[in-house]
Amino acid sequence: MTITHQRKDAGAPPAWRRMRLWAVAHAIDDMYQGLVPSVVPYFVLDRHYGYVAASGLTVAATLGSSVPQPFLGIIADRRNAAWMAGAGVGLAGLGLSVAGLMPGYRTVWCAILLSGLGVAMFHPAAGKAARQDAGDSAAAMSLFAAGGSVGFFLAPALATPALIALGVPATGLFLPPAALICFVLLRKHRREAGHRTAAPRTGRDRWGPFAALTGIEALRSVAFFGLNTFIELYWIRYLHASRGLAGIALICFLAGGVGGTLLGGRIADRAGAVRTVQLGTALILPALGGLLLVPGALAPLAFALAAGISLNMPFAVLVKLGQDYLPSRPGTAAGVTLGLGVSVGGLAAPLLALIADDHGPRGAVLALLVVPPLALLCGLLLRDPGPAG
Repeated sequence: MTITHQRKDAGAPPAWRRMRLWAVAHAIDDMYQGLVPSVVPYFVLDRHYGYVAASGLTVAATLGSSVPQPFLGIIADRRNAAWMAGAGVGLAGLGLSVAGLMPGYRTVWCAILLSGLGVAMFHPAAGKAARQDAGDSAAAMSLFAAGGSVGFFLAPALATPALIALGVPATGLFLPPAALICFVLLRKHRREAGHRTAAPRTGRDRWGPFAALTGIEALRSVAFFGLNTFIELYWIRYLHASRGLAGIALICFLAGGVGGTLLGGRIADRAGAVRTVQLGTALILPALGGLLLVPGALAPLAFALAAGISLNMPFAVLVKLGQDYLPSRPGTAAGVTLGLGVSVGGLAAPLLALIADDHGPRGAVLALLVVPPLALLCGLLLRDPGPAG
């Protein structure tokens, strides 16, 4: 074991007690990432932004959260900058909260970019610290990863009523959760500074399997963001369902993501991390196939749930496995798997939008069928990191 406290997992508190703070912090942090697509349409309605300007806000969030991730991971490893977790949540919340209060497009764009940078700061430091608390338990690490899925899931549910009532200034209401978690994490960091020790890091960094793992994470992210964007339109425009049923389809997909993240951690503790990743990638194709081929508007809901489960089953396992492949760089590994790899999906969204313009939302979902074979190919390149991690 390479990045654990000086304690044995056998004597450690139960997984939820060890991970609850990190799960909640991850949920709050990723809630601000999920709020961006919820807020952008209201800038179009309230501020009369064009579609290009609106997409620019999404690009700002993606750039802020993706480009700095590897560099912030290096800082987290070399300087043991655990404070970045608390500061990152605070910055993510501050940027998003003031965006709706800013008067001009440039200041709004910069505020959302700042929020993305906060998201980027959180992941490497929090991923490294969460792994220390999780020990070698993939199930415990899945609680941390599932927190992010929960935050992304809750964002539109929390934002939409406020935005309908108050318009874009409602973003100011979302500052308190970030401020609270920022305070708690920074206080935890100060309290544990000088007392929290890690076991000596052993083993060589294995960049080949880590590259294959990153490829899986990027492909998984493309499919996740693609379905998250087009699944409601697929139900409405291709299956001719009501908006309410389309919303249920999205809920099934996102709820499946939370469940799949937790399920993947438990399977990994029993069957191994590599097998769990390979299983999850193998299940993506039948889930997408069922979504596209099963007739009616109700029966495909089961495959929306299955797609969410299969796409997210490897998520927590990929984070842990990445740190096992790079035992001397846990922050870098977390930054890439939690941040850069996930953000690739957002960068691929415009390409899927072009396909949807020409072939409709079903065409965009059909295009995602290239993901499972490529992910399976990358999965074959993974290797068991061994007991030393």
